[in-house]
Amino acid sequence: MIGQRLEVRQGQGLVITPQLQQAIKLLQLSNLELEEFVEAELERNPLLQRDEPEGEGPDAPQQAETATADGEMSFGDGVGHEAVASMDAGSDDVYGDAAPGERTSDRMTDEAQPGLSDWSSAGKGGQTFEGGDLERPDTHELSLWEHLQAQASSAGFSPADHGIALTLIDATDEGGYLRGELNEFADRLGVPLERIEAVLGVCHGFEPTGVMARSVPECLKLQLIDRNRFDPAMAALLDNLDLLARRDMAGLRKICGVDADDLSDMIAELKALTPRPGAGFGGEPAQTVVPDVHVRADPAGGWRVELNADTLPRLLVDKRYHGLVQAGARSDTEKTFVADCAAQANWLVKSLDQRAKTILKVASEIVRQQDAFLAFGVEFLRPLNLKTVADAISMHESTVSRVTSNKYVATPRGVFELKFFFTAAIQSVDGASTHSAEAVRHRIKTMIDGEGLDGDVLSDDRIVEILKETGIDIARRTVAKYREALRIPSSVERRRMLRTA
Repeated sequence: MIGQRLEVRQGQGLVITPQLQQAIKLLQLSNLELEEFVEAELERNPLLQRDEPEGEGPDAPQQAETATADGEMSFGDGVGHEAVASMDAGSDDVYGDAAPGERTSDRMTDEAQPGLSDWSSAGKGGQTFEGGDLERPDTHELSLWEHLQAQASSAGFSPADHGIALTLIDATDEGGYLRGELNEFADRLGVPLERIEAVLGVCHGFEPTGVMARSVPECLKLQLIDRNRFDPAMAALLDNLDLLARRDMAGLRKICGVDADDLSDMIAELKALTPRPGAGFGGEPAQTVVPDVHVRADPAGGWRVELNADTLPRLLVDKRYHGLVQAGARSDTEKTFVADCAAQANWLVKSLDQRAKTILKVASEIVRQQDAFLAFGVEFLRPLNLKTVADAISMHESTVSRVTSNKYVATPRGVFELKFFFTAAIQSVDGASTHSAEAVRHRIKTMIDGEGLDGDVLSDDRIVEILKETGIDIARRTVAKYREALRIPSSVERRRMLRTA
């Protein structure tokens, strides 16, 4: 039987205002992406104007709000708590169905880097999203730097050596060559030159083979070593590539101590190598990093954290022009368009201001946590995760993660991405201290490397027991994850290999 009836249903859905949606998305943009977005909004919205210094005067547009408050912070200063809190997304906003207690603090980066979708189509009031995620994952092509950083994270480095590796990776160009003098890196990071050379030696084992070389001969040498084809004759050939360029075959035969046929084979081997190992990776060409934050030593002691005014777009809403077009609007469509432009312009101005204050607040807490690194060098880089920073400044971890994505800070020790200062930590058995994940991975690798000495092969469960005896509380699945990241076979496979050997 067909009929009509009224029915009340209760359900759950994610409700988020366009203002908060916009603020969250602006927060994770780099300064270059933000500038592109602002330019697009200036073209689209006639009520938005740049707040140029030369525009000040009696004929300047009346300002409703100016985006981004110029600011600086020393430790202990409060900055824009109410404004910042209004854009801080809680766990319900971002994760919805996440299990209680599930956090992102064991990850250094967001697994999903959402794109900036069209928020301008949102209607007045709130917008409801039922099913699906609020944000779409970024499916960009893997860049050389991301590829190298992933290998550095699983290389078993100590926190200090991991920081050195990230610094060297940042100094690698799109062709795969390391730019900069090792002495300069050592001075900047406050470690001996030998420490830099040791970390670089490990990085030279990364894929693609030949990456992070300092010259073409070194790049080719690394590839020949990988192929087990590097010998004294080949070394002499690499040292005299200028003769090869001049096609001085007689001189090369004499220097290398080989005959014409051998030299021809050696040259053919060189031609089969890759002089630009990083060329096969995606991503945009390397651009000069413009820091979002400056950190300077305070004469009174400590550190002064300041926003880089050059990266902060300054916008205002032209109230005078708004009044003119509002008065001239006749149809409902025109009135709705003007009202939407005014609302969106005000939201953008406030969101930019909140973004700047949030970056300053998060960066200041990171500097406070890592002040020993700034004072004494990379050896004093302490374990730090998103939760520690988020709890200290009363924000959600997802907000801190967005702030630290694609943001850079200029310090007396160089320019670093904010995520550089986060290193994973593993709780100790007594709960009183933590151990860096990199150090634990290194310990696991050392234990397995020593297996062949006494014929005993350690299972993952036995490794857990040994680590707990030394005060490290770790789960078996974590040991398995670290072992697989280090490309170490299971205990069954290692035992079989040992018997075969």
